[in-house]
Amino acid sequence: MVTHKIEQAQPHSRPRRRELPIRFGTRPSTTSTAPHSQIDQLPTRPLSSALLERLARLPGVVHGPSRRAPQGTIGLHLQPDDAHRPDRAFLIDREFAHVHAHGDSSLHLILPEPLRSEAIAAGWAEPHPMAGHPTVSPDTVMVYAPRDEDELDVVANLVTASWRNARGNDDGHSEQSRAESCSGRT
Repeated sequence: MVTHKIEQAQPHSRPRRRELPIRFGTRPSTTSTAPHSQIDQLPTRPLSSALLERLARLPGVVHGPSRRAPQGTIGLHLQPDDAHRPDRAFLIDREFAHVHAHGDSSLHLILPEPLRSEAIAAGWAEPHPMAGHPTVSPDTVMVYAPRDEDELDVVANLVTASWRNARGNDDGHSEQSRAESCSGRT
């Protein structure tokens, strides 16, 4: 199995080295226009609720309506005192990620380099078609909907890396902290 190295840790613990696995199969088909959506390889049992439950454990995160996605999309927003990065670390305002919980179950989030390129190369993400346009961070990606519990763990790690980046705890270049796990698994 081909893998990419990432870090895994609880939000407040020291990361340990872990591999970012290559996503099984081909990339899903997606739309090239707004709203940027995943068309196929949708989970038979959406795991959005389980993902949001895990992400609710991250300090300073508030779930609410997304300000950058269709109605029903759940945004992950940082409390004002927790948002320490420039606009590039956010989709809009203090929203660093959102989950299309009532749609295709895909996510949009900000991933700093080099993790952004690693997640794309490993088949977990693709650049947002508007990334780099005015008001859209060049680090914006779509992360494909998790199809099973193992994929849910990887996606949770990627979202947690986005959270850490938005808080100013990691810029994506650190060897010690590129992605963290909020899965609660040991």
